[in-house]
Amino acid sequence: MSDGRVESSDTLTFQFGPSESRGDALAQSSQDSLKSSWYLLGPAFVAAIAYVDPGNVAANVSSGAQFGYLLLWVIVVANALAGLVQYLSAKLGLVTGRSLPAAVGKRMSRPVRLVYWVQAELVAIATDMAEIVGGAIALRILFDLPLLLGGIITGLVSLLLLAIQDRRGQIIFERVITGLLLVIAIGFAASFFVKTPPPGDVLGGLVPRFRGTESVLLAAAILGATVMPHAVYMHSGLVLDRHGHPAEGAQRRLLLRVTRLDVVLAMVVAGTVNAAMLLVAAINLQHRNITASIEGAYSAIHHTLGPTIAVLFAVGLLASGLASSSVGAYAGAMIMQGLLHRRIPMLVRRLITVCPALVILAVGFNPTRALVLSQVVLSFGIPFAVLPLVKLTSDRDLMGDDTNHPVTTIIGWAVGVMISLLNVVLIWLTVTA
Repeated sequence: MSDGRVESSDTLTFQFGPSESRGDALAQSSQDSLKSSWYLLGPAFVAAIAYVDPGNVAANVSSGAQFGYLLLWVIVVANALAGLVQYLSAKLGLVTGRSLPAAVGKRMSRPVRLVYWVQAELVAIATDMAEIVGGAIALRILFDLPLLLGGIITGLVSLLLLAIQDRRGQIIFERVITGLLLVIAIGFAASFFVKTPPPGDVLGGLVPRFRGTESVLLAAAILGATVMPHAVYMHSGLVLDRHGHPAEGAQRRLLLRVTRLDVVLAMVVAGTVNAAMLLVAAINLQHRNITASIEGAYSAIHHTLGPTIAVLFAVGLLASGLASSSVGAYAGAMIMQGLLHRRIPMLVRRLITVCPALVILAVGFNPTRALVLSQVVLSFGIPFAVLPLVKLTSDRDLMGDDTNHPVTTIIGWAVGVMISLLNVVLIWLTVTA
Protein backbone atom coordinates (compact mmCIF):
# COMPACT_ATOMS: atom_id res chain seq x y z
CA MET A 1 0.00 0.00 0.00
CA SER A 2 2.82 2.38 -0.73
CA ASP A 3 0.55 4.68 -2.65
CA GLY A 4 -1.92 4.88 0.19
CA ARG A 5 -4.77 3.12 -1.65
CA VAL A 6 -7.28 1.14 0.34
CA GLU A 7 -7.27 -2.53 -0.45
CA SER A 8 -10.62 -4.21 -0.78
CA SER A 9 -10.95 -6.84 1.90
CA ASP A 10 -13.68 -8.26 4.09
CA THR A 11 -11.23 -8.93 6.92
CA LEU A 12 -10.14 -6.04 9.04
CA THR A 13 -6.58 -6.17 10.36
CA PHE A 14 -5.17 -3.72 12.84
CA GLN A 15 -1.55 -2.69 12.73
CA PHE A 16 0.64 -0.85 15.19
CA GLY A 17 -0.07 2.64 13.94
CA PRO A 18 -2.49 3.99 11.33
CA SER A 19 -3.67 1.59 8.67
CA GLU A 20 -5.29 2.54 5.42
CA SER A 21 -7.12 -0.78 5.20
CA ARG A 22 -10.90 -1.00 5.09
CA GLY A 23 -12.34 0.46 8.31
CA ASP A 24 -14.59 -0.96 11.02
CA ALA A 25 -17.73 0.79 9.88
CA LEU A 26 -17.69 -0.90 6.46
CA ALA A 27 -15.76 -4.10 7.14
CA GLN A 28 -18.69 -6.27 8.30
CA SER A 29 -21.70 -5.00 6.44
CA SER A 30 -22.27 -1.65 4.80
CA GLN A 31 -25.98 -1.82 5.46
CA ASP A 32 -25.56 -2.55 9.18
CA SER A 33 -22.96 0.16 9.72
CA LEU A 34 -25.04 2.84 8.03
CA LYS A 35 -28.13 2.28 10.20
CA SER A 36 -27.04 4.66 12.90
CA SER A 37 -25.22 7.91 12.22
CA TRP A 38 -24.22 8.14 15.88
CA TYR A 39 -22.33 4.87 15.58
CA LEU A 40 -20.22 6.44 12.83
CA LEU A 41 -19.06 9.38 14.96
CA GLY A 42 -15.58 9.24 16.45
CA PRO A 43 -12.65 10.10 14.15
CA ALA A 44 -13.05 13.86 14.67
CA PHE A 45 -12.97 13.41 18.45
CA VAL A 46 -9.63 11.62 18.18
CA ALA A 47 -8.31 14.46 16.01
CA ALA A 48 -9.77 16.98 18.48
CA ILE A 49 -7.35 15.73 21.16
CA ALA A 50 -4.70 17.65 19.21
CA TYR A 51 -6.64 20.85 19.94
CA VAL A 52 -6.60 20.41 23.73
CA ASP A 53 -3.03 19.22 24.19
CA PRO A 54 -0.57 20.67 26.76
CA GLY A 55 0.65 23.15 24.13
CA ASN A 56 -2.83 24.64 24.11
CA VAL A 57 -2.79 24.78 27.89
CA ALA A 58 0.52 26.66 27.91
CA ALA A 59 -0.47 29.09 25.15
CA ASN A 60 -3.91 29.77 26.62
CA VAL A 61 -2.72 30.06 30.21
CA SER A 62 0.09 32.42 29.18
CA SER A 63 -2.37 34.52 27.16
CA GLY A 64 -4.91 34.76 29.96
CA ALA A 65 -2.30 35.51 32.60
CA GLN A 66 -0.53 38.24 30.61
CA PHE A 67 -3.36 39.80 28.63
CA GLY A 68 -6.55 38.71 30.36
CA TYR A 69 -9.40 38.31 27.87
CA LEU A 70 -7.59 40.12 25.02
CA LEU A 71 -6.89 37.07 22.85
CA LEU A 72 -10.14 35.18 23.37
CA TRP A 73 -11.13 36.14 19.81
CA VAL A 74 -8.06 34.28 18.50
CA ILE A 75 -9.35 31.04 20.04
CA VAL A 76 -12.79 31.51 18.48
CA VAL A 77 -11.40 32.30 15.01
CA ALA A 78 -8.80 29.55 15.15
CA ASN A 79 -11.41 26.99 16.19
CA ALA A 80 -13.70 27.93 13.30
CA LEU A 81 -10.82 27.70 10.83
CA ALA A 82 -9.76 24.36 12.31
CA GLY A 83 -13.24 22.93 11.81
CA LEU A 84 -13.18 23.77 8.10
CA VAL A 85 -9.70 22.36 7.63
CA GLN A 86 -10.49 19.14 9.53
CA TYR A 87 -13.56 18.51 7.40
CA LEU A 88 -11.60 19.00 4.18
CA SER A 89 -9.00 16.52 5.41
CA ALA A 90 -11.63 13.92 6.27
CA LYS A 91 -13.38 14.49 2.94
CA LEU A 92 -10.13 13.94 1.05
CA GLY A 93 -9.65 10.59 2.77
CA LEU A 94 -13.20 9.38 2.14
CA VAL A 95 -13.34 10.47 -1.50
CA THR A 96 -9.84 9.50 -2.68
CA GLY A 97 -9.06 6.57 -0.42
CA ARG A 98 -5.72 8.17 0.45
CA SER A 99 -4.43 10.01 3.47
CA LEU A 100 -3.28 13.59 2.95
CA PRO A 101 0.43 12.65 3.19
CA ALA A 102 -0.06 9.84 0.67
CA ALA A 103 -2.00 12.11 -1.69
CA VAL A 104 0.64 14.85 -1.44
CA GLY A 105 3.51 12.39 -1.79
CA LYS A 106 2.01 10.83 -4.91
CA ARG A 107 2.32 14.17 -6.74
CA MET A 108 5.92 14.87 -5.71
CA SER A 109 9.24 13.66 -7.01
CA ARG A 110 11.32 11.72 -4.51
CA PRO A 111 13.71 14.61 -3.58
CA VAL A 112 10.82 17.05 -3.05
CA ARG A 113 8.90 14.44 -1.09
CA LEU A 114 11.88 13.91 1.22
CA VAL A 115 12.22 17.65 1.88
CA TYR A 116 8.50 17.84 2.58
CA TRP A 117 8.83 14.92 4.97
CA VAL A 118 11.63 16.70 6.87
CA GLN A 119 9.39 19.66 7.70
CA ALA A 120 6.56 17.28 8.62
CA GLU A 121 8.94 15.40 10.91
CA LEU A 122 9.98 18.66 12.60
CA VAL A 123 6.28 19.31 13.18
CA ALA A 124 5.96 15.84 14.74
CA ILE A 125 8.92 16.56 17.05
CA ALA A 126 7.42 19.90 18.12
CA THR A 127 4.10 18.16 18.72
CA ASP A 128 5.66 15.46 20.88
CA MET A 129 7.60 18.07 22.81
CA ALA A 130 4.36 19.71 23.89
CA GLU A 131 2.73 16.41 24.81
CA ILE A 132 5.65 14.96 26.76
CA VAL A 133 6.52 18.19 28.60
CA GLY A 134 2.86 18.76 29.49
CA GLY A 135 2.48 15.25 30.86
CA ALA A 136 5.68 15.67 32.87
CA ILE A 137 4.42 18.93 34.40
CA ALA A 138 1.15 17.26 35.38
CA LEU A 139 2.96 14.35 37.04
CA ARG A 140 5.18 16.77 38.95
CA ILE A 141 2.12 18.69 40.16
CA LEU A 142 0.22 15.56 41.19
CA PHE A 143 2.99 13.29 42.47
CA ASP A 144 6.06 15.54 42.78
CA LEU A 145 7.95 13.45 40.21
CA PRO A 146 11.06 14.87 38.52
CA LEU A 147 10.24 16.31 35.10
CA LEU A 148 12.52 13.89 33.24
CA LEU A 149 10.95 10.85 34.90
CA GLY A 150 7.49 12.26 34.21
CA GLY A 151 8.39 12.71 30.54
CA ILE A 152 9.56 9.10 30.29
CA ILE A 153 6.37 7.84 31.94
CA THR A 154 4.21 9.92 29.58
CA GLY A 155 6.01 8.46 26.56
CA LEU A 156 5.57 4.90 27.83
CA VAL A 157 1.87 5.34 28.60
CA SER A 158 1.30 6.76 25.11
CA LEU A 159 2.72 3.53 23.71
CA LEU A 160 0.26 1.55 25.82
CA LEU A 161 -2.62 3.62 24.43
CA LEU A 162 -1.42 2.87 20.91
CA ALA A 163 -1.36 -0.82 21.82
CA ILE A 164 -5.11 -0.55 22.44
CA GLN A 165 -5.58 0.51 18.81
CA ASP A 166 -3.34 -2.35 17.69
CA ARG A 167 -4.93 -5.08 19.78
CA ARG A 168 -8.54 -3.98 20.35
CA GLY A 169 -9.31 -2.08 17.16
CA GLN A 170 -10.11 1.40 15.98
CA ILE A 171 -13.48 1.84 17.68
CA ILE A 172 -12.18 0.89 21.13
CA PHE A 173 -9.25 3.27 20.63
CA GLU A 174 -11.67 6.06 19.69
CA ARG A 175 -13.76 5.41 22.80
CA VAL A 176 -10.71 5.50 25.08
CA ILE A 177 -9.47 8.75 23.54
CA THR A 178 -12.97 10.28 23.66
CA GLY A 179 -13.19 9.30 27.34
CA LEU A 180 -9.90 11.09 27.97
CA LEU A 181 -11.29 14.10 26.10
CA LEU A 182 -14.21 14.13 28.56
CA VAL A 183 -11.75 14.03 31.48
CA ILE A 184 -9.85 16.96 29.94
CA ALA A 185 -13.06 18.96 29.49
CA ILE A 186 -14.16 18.38 33.09
CA GLY A 187 -10.70 19.14 34.45
CA PHE A 188 -10.35 22.49 32.72
CA ALA A 189 -13.96 23.65 33.01
CA ALA A 190 -14.60 22.63 36.64
CA SER A 191 -13.51 26.02 38.00
CA PHE A 192 -16.50 27.71 36.35
CA PHE A 193 -18.78 26.03 38.87
CA VAL A 194 -16.97 28.07 41.53
CA LYS A 195 -16.04 31.36 39.87
CA THR A 196 -17.28 32.72 36.53
CA PRO A 197 -15.76 35.53 34.44
CA PRO A 198 -17.51 38.91 34.07
CA PRO A 199 -19.71 38.76 30.92
CA GLY A 200 -18.63 42.22 29.78
CA ASP A 201 -14.95 41.28 29.87
CA VAL A 202 -15.64 38.08 27.93
CA LEU A 203 -17.50 40.00 25.21
CA GLY A 204 -14.65 42.51 25.08
CA GLY A 205 -12.23 39.65 24.43
CA LEU A 206 -14.11 38.80 21.22
CA VAL A 207 -13.02 42.10 19.61
CA PRO A 208 -9.96 41.44 17.37
CA ARG A 209 -6.87 43.36 18.50
CA PHE A 210 -3.29 42.95 19.74
CA ARG A 211 -1.17 44.64 22.38
CA GLY A 212 2.52 44.51 21.49
CA THR A 213 4.90 41.87 20.14
CA GLU A 214 4.29 39.36 22.91
CA SER A 215 0.55 39.29 22.19
CA VAL A 216 1.29 38.50 18.52
CA LEU A 217 3.65 35.72 19.62
CA LEU A 218 0.96 34.25 21.84
CA ALA A 219 -1.65 34.63 19.08
CA ALA A 220 0.62 32.62 16.76
CA ALA A 221 1.08 30.05 19.54
CA ILE A 222 -2.69 29.77 20.00
CA LEU A 223 -3.14 29.40 16.25
CA GLY A 224 -0.39 26.80 16.04
CA ALA A 225 -1.91 24.96 18.98
CA THR A 226 -5.39 25.03 17.44
CA VAL A 227 -4.92 24.44 13.70
CA MET A 228 -2.49 21.59 14.31
CA PRO A 229 -0.59 20.35 11.22
CA HIS A 230 -0.42 16.75 12.42
CA ALA A 231 -4.18 16.75 13.09
CA VAL A 232 -4.76 17.96 9.52
CA TYR A 233 -2.61 15.14 8.16
CA MET A 234 -4.11 12.59 10.52
CA HIS A 235 -7.85 13.12 10.05
CA SER A 236 -7.75 11.82 6.48
CA GLY A 237 -6.17 8.60 7.75
CA LEU A 238 -8.53 8.28 10.71
CA VAL A 239 -11.63 8.21 8.51
CA LEU A 240 -9.99 5.61 6.28
CA ASP A 241 -9.24 3.41 9.27
CA ARG A 242 -12.82 3.80 10.48
CA HIS A 243 -14.91 3.95 7.29
CA GLY A 244 -12.69 2.71 4.49
CA HIS A 245 -13.09 4.08 0.96
CA PRO A 246 -16.83 4.16 0.18
CA ALA A 247 -17.94 4.04 -3.42
CA GLU A 248 -19.55 7.13 -4.89
CA GLY A 249 -23.25 7.27 -4.10
CA ALA A 250 -25.61 7.28 -1.12
CA GLN A 251 -23.11 5.55 1.14
CA ARG A 252 -20.45 8.22 0.65
CA ARG A 253 -22.94 11.09 0.91
CA LEU A 254 -24.14 9.79 4.28
CA LEU A 255 -20.59 9.40 5.55
CA LEU A 256 -19.75 12.94 4.45
CA ARG A 257 -22.82 14.29 6.28
CA VAL A 258 -21.92 12.33 9.40
CA THR A 259 -18.34 13.57 9.14
CA ARG A 260 -19.54 17.18 9.10
CA LEU A 261 -21.56 16.51 12.26
CA ASP A 262 -18.58 14.70 13.81
CA VAL A 263 -16.29 17.67 13.12
CA VAL A 264 -18.78 20.27 14.39
CA LEU A 265 -19.40 18.42 17.67
CA ALA A 266 -15.71 17.73 18.27
CA MET A 267 -14.66 21.30 17.54
CA VAL A 268 -17.37 22.72 19.80
CA VAL A 269 -15.98 20.61 22.64
CA ALA A 270 -12.37 21.53 21.83
CA GLY A 271 -13.19 25.23 21.42
CA THR A 272 -15.07 25.34 24.72
CA VAL A 273 -12.16 23.70 26.53
CA ASN A 274 -9.64 26.09 24.97
CA ALA A 275 -11.72 29.12 25.89
CA ALA A 276 -12.08 27.75 29.43
CA MET A 277 -8.29 27.52 29.78
CA LEU A 278 -7.79 31.16 28.84
CA LEU A 279 -10.67 32.35 31.02
CA VAL A 280 -9.44 30.38 34.03
CA ALA A 281 -6.03 32.04 33.67
CA ALA A 282 -7.58 35.48 33.14
CA ILE A 283 -9.68 35.11 36.29
CA ASN A 284 -7.07 33.59 38.57
CA LEU A 285 -3.64 34.73 37.30
CA GLN A 286 -4.06 38.22 35.83
CA HIS A 287 -2.89 41.07 38.09
CA ARG A 288 -1.35 38.57 40.49
CA ASN A 289 2.31 38.26 41.35
CA ILE A 290 2.41 34.74 39.95
CA THR A 291 4.50 33.37 37.09
CA ALA A 292 2.48 32.94 33.90
CA SER A 293 3.03 29.20 33.79
CA ILE A 294 1.02 26.01 34.13
CA GLU A 295 2.39 25.52 37.64
CA GLY A 296 1.44 29.13 38.40
CA ALA A 297 -2.07 28.48 37.15
CA TYR A 298 -2.31 25.41 39.37
CA SER A 299 -1.07 27.34 42.41
CA ALA A 300 -3.47 30.22 41.77
CA ILE A 301 -6.43 27.89 41.30
CA HIS A 302 -5.45 26.01 44.46
CA HIS A 303 -5.28 29.28 46.38
CA THR A 304 -8.47 30.87 45.04
CA LEU A 305 -10.75 27.90 44.27
CA GLY A 306 -9.51 25.17 46.56
CA PRO A 307 -7.56 21.91 46.27
CA THR A 308 -10.33 19.88 44.60
CA ILE A 309 -10.62 22.19 41.59
CA ALA A 310 -6.82 22.44 41.39
CA VAL A 311 -6.46 18.65 41.33
CA LEU A 312 -9.10 18.41 38.60
CA PHE A 313 -7.08 20.94 36.60
CA ALA A 314 -3.93 18.84 37.01
CA VAL A 315 -5.76 15.61 36.11
CA GLY A 316 -7.10 17.29 32.98
CA LEU A 317 -3.56 18.31 32.06
CA LEU A 318 -2.29 14.76 32.61
CA ALA A 319 -5.08 13.26 30.48
CA SER A 320 -4.25 15.84 27.83
CA GLY A 321 -0.58 14.86 27.75
CA LEU A 322 -1.23 11.11 27.67
CA ALA A 323 -3.97 11.18 25.03
CA SER A 324 -2.35 13.74 22.75
CA SER A 325 1.01 11.97 22.88
CA SER A 326 -0.51 8.73 21.59
CA VAL A 327 -2.52 10.56 18.93
CA GLY A 328 0.61 12.46 17.85
CA ALA A 329 2.53 9.20 17.47
CA TYR A 330 -0.37 7.79 15.43
CA ALA A 331 -0.15 10.80 13.12
CA GLY A 332 3.63 10.57 12.84
CA ALA A 333 3.48 6.97 11.69
CA MET A 334 0.85 7.83 9.08
CA ILE A 335 2.91 10.80 7.80
CA MET A 336 6.01 8.64 7.47
CA GLN A 337 4.11 5.87 5.69
CA GLY A 338 2.46 8.29 3.26
CA LEU A 339 5.60 10.28 2.38
CA LEU A 340 8.39 7.71 2.69
CA HIS A 341 6.34 4.70 1.62
CA ARG A 342 7.72 2.61 4.43
CA ARG A 343 6.84 1.60 7.95
CA ILE A 344 9.20 2.16 10.86
CA PRO A 345 8.70 0.34 14.18
CA MET A 346 6.68 2.47 16.56
CA LEU A 347 9.34 2.23 19.28
CA VAL A 348 11.94 3.72 16.92
CA ARG A 349 9.53 6.49 15.92
CA ARG A 350 8.80 7.30 19.54
CA LEU A 351 12.51 7.57 20.31
CA ILE A 352 13.05 9.96 17.38
CA THR A 353 10.31 12.36 18.46
CA VAL A 354 10.50 11.91 22.25
CA CYS A 355 14.25 12.42 22.70
CA PRO A 356 14.23 16.21 22.01
CA ALA A 357 11.51 16.67 24.62
CA LEU A 358 13.45 14.63 27.16
CA VAL A 359 16.57 16.70 26.45
CA ILE A 360 14.58 19.89 27.12
CA LEU A 361 13.44 18.45 30.42
CA ALA A 362 16.92 17.22 31.34
CA VAL A 363 18.68 20.57 30.77
CA GLY A 364 16.16 22.46 32.88
CA PHE A 365 14.71 24.76 30.19
CA ASN A 366 11.53 26.53 31.34
CA PRO A 367 8.87 23.90 30.50
CA THR A 368 5.98 26.31 29.96
CA ARG A 369 8.09 28.48 27.66
CA ALA A 370 9.14 25.34 25.76
CA LEU A 371 5.47 24.48 25.30
CA VAL A 372 4.63 27.93 23.92
CA LEU A 373 7.61 27.92 21.53
CA SER A 374 6.68 24.42 20.32
CA GLN A 375 3.29 25.79 19.31
CA VAL A 376 4.96 28.63 17.38
CA VAL A 377 6.99 26.00 15.49
CA LEU A 378 3.74 24.20 14.73
CA SER A 379 2.25 27.38 13.30
CA PHE A 380 5.05 27.43 10.72
CA GLY A 381 4.05 23.93 9.61
CA ILE A 382 0.39 24.83 9.07
CA PRO A 383 0.73 26.22 5.50
CA PHE A 384 2.51 23.03 4.38
CA ALA A 385 -0.54 21.05 5.48
CA VAL A 386 -3.39 23.45 4.69
CA LEU A 387 -2.38 24.77 1.25
CA PRO A 388 -1.86 21.32 -0.35
CA LEU A 389 -5.12 20.17 1.26
CA VAL A 390 -7.08 23.04 -0.29
CA LYS A 391 -5.45 22.46 -3.66
CA LEU A 392 -6.22 18.73 -3.62
CA THR A 393 -9.84 19.08 -2.48
CA SER A 394 -10.50 21.74 -5.14
CA ASP A 395 -9.18 19.47 -7.92
CA ARG A 396 -12.22 18.17 -9.85
CA ASP A 397 -10.20 15.43 -11.55
CA LEU A 398 -9.35 14.04 -8.12
CA MET A 399 -12.53 14.78 -6.15
CA GLY A 400 -15.24 14.56 -8.82
CA ASP A 401 -18.63 15.78 -7.63
CA ASP A 402 -17.24 16.24 -4.12
CA THR A 403 -14.92 19.06 -5.19
CA ASN A 404 -14.93 22.07 -2.87
CA HIS A 405 -17.52 24.76 -3.44
CA PRO A 406 -15.72 27.85 -4.84
CA VAL A 407 -16.46 29.77 -1.63
CA THR A 408 -14.91 26.97 0.43
CA THR A 409 -11.83 27.04 -1.77
CA ILE A 410 -11.49 30.81 -1.40
CA ILE A 411 -11.82 30.58 2.39
CA GLY A 412 -9.31 27.72 2.47
CA TRP A 413 -6.72 29.69 0.50
CA ALA A 414 -7.36 32.72 2.69
CA VAL A 415 -6.72 30.66 5.81
CA GLY A 416 -3.40 29.35 4.49
CA VAL A 417 -2.24 32.77 3.29
CA MET A 418 -3.34 34.50 6.50
CA ILE A 419 -1.40 32.04 8.65
CA SER A 420 1.67 32.40 6.44
CA LEU A 421 1.55 36.21 6.70
CA LEU A 422 1.10 36.02 10.48
CA ASN A 423 4.26 33.95 10.69
CA VAL A 424 6.18 36.52 8.61
CA VAL A 425 4.96 39.32 10.88
CA LEU A 426 5.89 37.26 13.91
CA ILE A 427 9.47 36.84 12.66
CA TRP A 428 9.80 40.55 11.90
CA LEU A 429 8.44 41.62 15.28
CA THR A 430 10.65 39.16 17.12
CA VAL A 431 13.82 40.24 15.27
CA THR A 432 13.17 43.98 15.62
CA ALA A 433 11.89 43.88 19.22
